[in-house]
Amino acid sequence: MTMAFKELLATTCCLAALLAAPAQARTTTPAAGQDQDEAAIGDPVASAKLAADRARIDAPADRDEIIVTGTRIVRPNTQSAAPITTVTTADIAAQGAVTVEDVMNRLPQVQANSEQNYAESDGRQRIKLRNLGYERTLTLLDGLRLGLQNGLDVGVIPTALIERIDVLNGGASSVYGSDAISGVVNFILKKNYDGISLTGNYSFFNHDNRQNAVTEAAGRAFFPVRTGMANDGGRVDVSLTAGKSLFNGDVNVSGFVNYRQSDQVSLDDRTTSACEVSQVVATGVLNCTRSTYTQAGTIVPQSGANAGRTLVNNPDGSGTFVNFNSGPGTATDPFDNLPFQRSFKRINAGGFLSARLSDDIELYSTALFYRDRSFNTLPNRVFSFTAYGSTPFQVNCDNPFLSSSQRTTLCGAQTTGTVPLDVRYRFDGLPPVETRYENQGVRISGGLRGRVLDDAWSYDVAGVFSRNKGTTNYPGFPDFARVNRSLNVVNVNGTPACVARATDPACVPFNAFIPNNNSAAVNNYLFTDVDGTEGNVSQLWQVLAVLSGNLGKYGITSPLADQGVAVAFGSEFRAERFTSTADQQFRQTNGGTDATYRQNVFEVNAEVQVPLIEKRRFTELLQVNGGYRVSKYNRLDGTFNTWKVEGLWAPIADVTFRGSYNKAQRAPTVIEAVQASNINYVTNGSRNDPCASRPDPNSANPNVRLPATASLQQCRLTGLPDSFYNTAAISCPDQLCTIRNGGFGLTPETAYTTTFGVVLRPRFLKGLTISVDRFLINLNDSIGYFSANDFLNGCLTTGLDYYCRGVVRNPGSFTLSSPPAGNPTTGYIAQGTSNGYRSKSHGWDFQGQYTLGLGGAGSLDLSFNGSLMTLAGGQDSPDAVPRNCVGYYGPGCGESLPKWKHGLRTTWTSPDKVINLSVNWRHIAPMTIAYNADASTGIPIDAPQRRRFFTGVDAYDYIDLSTSFDIAKSFTLRISVNNLFDRDPPVIPDSRNLLGLLRNNTMYNYDLLGRQIVAGASVRF
Repeated sequence: MTMAFKELLATTCCLAALLAAPAQARTTTPAAGQDQDEAAIGDPVASAKLAADRARIDAPADRDEIIVTGTRIVRPNTQSAAPITTVTTADIAAQGAVTVEDVMNRLPQVQANSEQNYAESDGRQRIKLRNLGYERTLTLLDGLRLGLQNGLDVGVIPTALIERIDVLNGGASSVYGSDAISGVVNFILKKNYDGISLTGNYSFFNHDNRQNAVTEAAGRAFFPVRTGMANDGGRVDVSLTAGKSLFNGDVNVSGFVNYRQSDQVSLDDRTTSACEVSQVVATGVLNCTRSTYTQAGTIVPQSGANAGRTLVNNPDGSGTFVNFNSGPGTATDPFDNLPFQRSFKRINAGGFLSARLSDDIELYSTALFYRDRSFNTLPNRVFSFTAYGSTPFQVNCDNPFLSSSQRTTLCGAQTTGTVPLDVRYRFDGLPPVETRYENQGVRISGGLRGRVLDDAWSYDVAGVFSRNKGTTNYPGFPDFARVNRSLNVVNVNGTPACVARATDPACVPFNAFIPNNNSAAVNNYLFTDVDGTEGNVSQLWQVLAVLSGNLGKYGITSPLADQGVAVAFGSEFRAERFTSTADQQFRQTNGGTDATYRQNVFEVNAEVQVPLIEKRRFTELLQVNGGYRVSKYNRLDGTFNTWKVEGLWAPIADVTFRGSYNKAQRAPTVIEAVQASNINYVTNGSRNDPCASRPDPNSANPNVRLPATASLQQCRLTGLPDSFYNTAAISCPDQLCTIRNGGFGLTPETAYTTTFGVVLRPRFLKGLTISVDRFLINLNDSIGYFSANDFLNGCLTTGLDYYCRGVVRNPGSFTLSSPPAGNPTTGYIAQGTSNGYRSKSHGWDFQGQYTLGLGGAGSLDLSFNGSLMTLAGGQDSPDAVPRNCVGYYGPGCGESLPKWKHGLRTTWTSPDKVINLSVNWRHIAPMTIAYNADASTGIPIDAPQRRRFFTGVDAYDYIDLSTSFDIAKSFTLRISVNNLFDRDPPVIPDSRNLLGLLRNNTMYNYDLLGRQIVAGASVRF
């Protein structure tokens, strides 16, 4: 590479590199005799695992770039004082994962999530370490922020491009910023390609839909159930990567394109979710949720002798009415079309550039782009008039579609004119309606790095620009006026025609009085447009400069140590912006206002590593580390100070004790500020008033009702007079009360994080590395998201003002329902982001790696990762009882975390390293419903809800198999089977009311869709 070219490239690229978004990473070169991989990761177990994976495929480590997670100090033998868990490219390939979410959900340290499946999610994938929320998990890409905290989408990262994922457990705020509280997830990408690689995976679910308690309930509700073997949920993942090294390797340019696609699996495709079930507490009997929106057509007269009766067109087509829920076809599962696995199509593309401009200057840059489109399916329905207001529909008594029996029921002796009625019709023979989501984003990073002053100092100047845009299009309602016009029909020369045909020639007569009317013409006429669009844009600018020095070059070294003191100084600026918008139609339906929130942060930090003693008798290593960061937010007065103190002591080379203590203060992110202050109202995802009586799903008589689920004493706590208790008058329309999102003020939170543990590398058992670490994460004034269930259940069980402020009844009627479009001030349950009092997450992490040579029989690698939770919970307010939700799920706890969870992978490699066989054992400890919690946990006791049936979830064990064949180092074939024995997820009745999640009768922590078969191949040129 000529000097002229280097000077030209350096001159033209410097400005762009400084303004671009950095793929800033902490890099170093290992010293002689130092383990390359241990230097790269800093954790002995993670290092051993990465080394074993590379050895299986004879893959050399990248000796030009070593990325260290958890510090900005550049030195060859950095060791982490906090545990690091690593997921390698071999782990991802063995799983056959299509999304990053799939990969991370297997880690015991991660609270499982499924944004690509969750029916009310916008599809963005985020990571939640422990039980402390997305906003406290800092996500990095090659050492730099991926995007705006809690506004990012890790789906921008194709799984085929991941070299490894480092999960740093515990606080790292003094290094990366005040929001790295529960830990850091650092994605390290494959770069510096030289050649072409084509990788593809195809997977599907092979599941036996077995009979169970849900299918029995579905049978009693006359709902169809799909049993037997199912092969569905196909997923495709294809990546093409190409790169070229130029100028004797001084320059490398590479790029990739990735396409991912997923087919929908609906709730009714699995017998465990054949219908949403609730249980009768006293008997344990399960009942399906039933809807009056039937494919036979539901008619509710609003006048005459039959006023208020819920009738259904006789499914046999005889032109008579029968009672709702009186036989097959007279009631409907309202959630059968909802996705268990969402359909999505995602395109990712990107490029990488590295150029060594001189011995002391390297230019690097990364650019990523993605677009994700997905949708949720919903039943295609004509809505009740109550969805529009209080004015009923009208039908004329001389309507030719009415049989004489139906006319008598609706009109009595009246033969002309119109009568009021309600029509609820479901068009099952037509395509379902869709809520459509589109997420797109770009992330550009770049910088300059190198060494100066006789290699004593390293510098890195970098920048990141990240932008994510999300758009949601909601399906439209049928037009109220058009429904009315289509019901007012007369005979014209023997042909039914709309009375309004003169003023509305497009009007199509609607025969709502026969079963299974699937007229596309009627459907197209009634549905006119979408019910609004909302969107948001999150944007991050980051500029970062780091200077790291080895003061040993200047003689600043402990007299008992070989290495000198190392330091790093950094300065960082971030500009964050979040904009929330919606069109006029959305605002008319849901209320709220558009908003833009901005926040700027300027930070400076310093780190120091001080080896005190090395390679002495009784002390192989004694080292202390420290860090300090000052943060200034433009929206807040004063500054935030975060710091860390760390120590490592190895009395002998086989044993290392390590520990760290971190303090952080975290300001609300711009997204949390939006969630807290921007108010809108919805009924989607709500529940009924637990103080109201409920329709009996097993009775055809609409006047037969079940008692309230909450006690009279509990309902008094919500402000309900005794005379309204257990009445139908306070029942919410369609059993969906109004929810107010937002309306809270936020203050900063403070966190203290402690980790300590031991690492064992016994010389007498070569190849074995084990670590055991304790973590204690304590937050004060914790910022958290409180669902409507949290406020309602908290008020019912404790009566504390902190919870009851979120239950606001209408004066006089005492209902929890108001028209969302009216921006009501009463008649709702609140939810949104608010300050709590204290949150805690305590536990132990266990990791191990063992590599055993088998001589001529190959080699065996065992990798273990387990987590023992001892505390997950806290106090929402000072007068609340502290609670510990470990091993419990339900009110007050959500999904929480099991007490124990682990993964153990065993891999055999043939002597010629052509064949790899892998067995993975995943274990999840049992969990108990929160209603049955012991009083010592502090979980509020709700005696009437204590369960004798479906009291919890048994321990779960999954076995995964994987094999790969590597032929001539240019072609690899992979076959994997996840959940080999096709275990069903646990059945959890009332999962929506208990957990606020999918109406799928289960939790995310389990394999939801059964056995998965994956086939993949890679070709390298």
